[in-house]
Amino acid sequence: WLDGHIGSRECLSRQLALIKATPAELLAYFDSVEIDPDFPDFVDHVMGLGASIEVVSDGIEQGIARILSRNYVTLLPILANRLRQVDQDSWRIDFPYASDACRAASGNCKCKSTPRNKRVLVIGDGKSDMCVASTADFVFAKGSLAEYCVAHQIPHARFDTFAQVPALLAKLPQGLAANATTFNTSSDHQELFHHV
Repeated sequence: WLDGHIGSRECLSRQLALIKATPAELLAYFDSVEIDPDFPDFVDHVMGLGASIEVVSDGIEQGIARILSRNYVTLLPILANRLRQVDQDSWRIDFPYASDACRAASGNCKCKSTPRNKRVLVIGDGKSDMCVASTADFVFAKGSLAEYCVAHQIPHARFDTFAQVPALLAKLPQGLAANATTFNTSSDHQELFHHV
């Protein structure tokens, strides 16, 4: 998977076949996962703007829901892969948002989940975000997604924490066109995003 020989769909299926864990052990694991502490405030900010926000992830829906709930984020739609219990301590993973045509070979084809005729801003950090980044109106990226955007000249803003994203959002033009390369600055002129 790291070398790109298989997609996450195959990787996750193989990994889940190796896991032996009771439901309680899985919940304990999910409870150990930390998120960016600024994410709940970011969600409040976006909702306060009247925009919609969805979690579209190549992760596990039940884990994401539990982690977000623990952080007081409970109203977001989650489009992700789903765990199914096979027996007392065995699991399989279902891919309700997969597509055989997925260019990223992900368990969750984010391009398939992208709404048509709506402004789409992607916030991501990994391989499963790379495909949708090229079709989004704009990308906020960190990690390997930021590196991908640089390599493929995809306009984006690099961020480290969700605390930075509201200020970056404010710099986007109101009528953002597909793959915009400019943003508003406080000095009332346009600049190129230099993938910083």
